[in-house]
Amino acid sequence: MYERTVFFLSDQTGVTAETLGHSLITQFDGHDYRQVTLPFIDSEDKAREAVRKIDKTGAEDSFRPIVFSTLVHPELRRIVKEAQGLHLDIFDVFLEPLEVELKQAPAHESGRAHGMSDINAYMKRIEATNFALANDDGGISRNYDMADVILVGVSRSGKTPTCLYLALQYGVYAANYPLTEEDFESGQLPDFLKQHVKKLYGLTIAPDRLRQIRKERRPLGKYSSAQQVRYELRESEKIFKKFGIPHVDTTEFSIEEISSRILDSTGVDRRVRP
Repeated sequence: MYERTVFFLSDQTGVTAETLGHSLITQFDGHDYRQVTLPFIDSEDKAREAVRKIDKTGAEDSFRPIVFSTLVHPELRRIVKEAQGLHLDIFDVFLEPLEVELKQAPAHESGRAHGMSDINAYMKRIEATNFALANDDGGISRNYDMADVILVGVSRSGKTPTCLYLALQYGVYAANYPLTEEDFESGQLPDFLKQHVKKLYGLTIAPDRLRQIRKERRPLGKYSSAQQVRYELRESEKIFKKFGIPHVDTTEFSIEEISSRILDSTGVDRRVRP
C-alpha cells in the first residue's frame, strides 16, 4: 500500500471539494491518502502559491498529486491547472453541460453554495443549531413540541453529533434524549416523550464499539463495563420495539449516512438544502 497526496482547492471553505473528492477516492482500495485542503484561493498570487505547493509535493513524492478543484473564476482555474498533477476541475465537468442545457452563461461568483449568500437559510441553520444545543441530552423537554425529530438511545450512541449535523446541514430541529437506568427498569418512556412518540427515532450501536467509546471517556467503573453495555443496548431495543420506534445501528455509518437515513425514514423536511 502506498500513499498519494490529494489536494482540495477552493476559493471558499473547501467543503464541496473535500466532500466530492473524498467520496471518489474512497472507491479505490489499496491506497493511503494524505489529504491537504487549500481554501480561500481568491487571488492570482494565492493560486500561484497553490501551484508551488502542489509541484513541491509532486517533486518529493513518488507519485504526482491528485488535485480536486472548485475554483469558480476562470483565470484562477487556468493558473492552478499549470500544476504538475492529476487535475480534476469539478466546475469544468458540470458547468459547461449546464451552460449548454440552460442556454445561460454561469455567474462565476464564488460563495454561492456556502456562506451568507442566502441569509434566510443561514439563519435557519443557526436557529436549528441553538435548538439542538438547548435540547441536548434531555435538556429542555418542554420544547419538544417544536422538534422535527427526537433521537433516543443509550449514552454515546451518536445522538448529539447527529443532531448537530442535522441542524447545521439541513436546518432540522433535532432534540435528543438519553435512555436512563429508570427507563430500562420500567421498560417505559417518560410521559413527556410518549406525547411525541411519532417524532422519536432510535440509535443503537454494537456492544464492542460502544464499550470502546465509553472507555475513552470513563475507563473505570460500571459505565464502560461489558455487562452494562450489553444490558443497556438490549433494554433500549426492547423499548424501540415496544413503542414502534424506528431505529438505525450507527456502528458502521458516518454521521452523514445516519442523518440521511433518519430523514429518509421519517420524511422530515429539510428546511435548508445543502
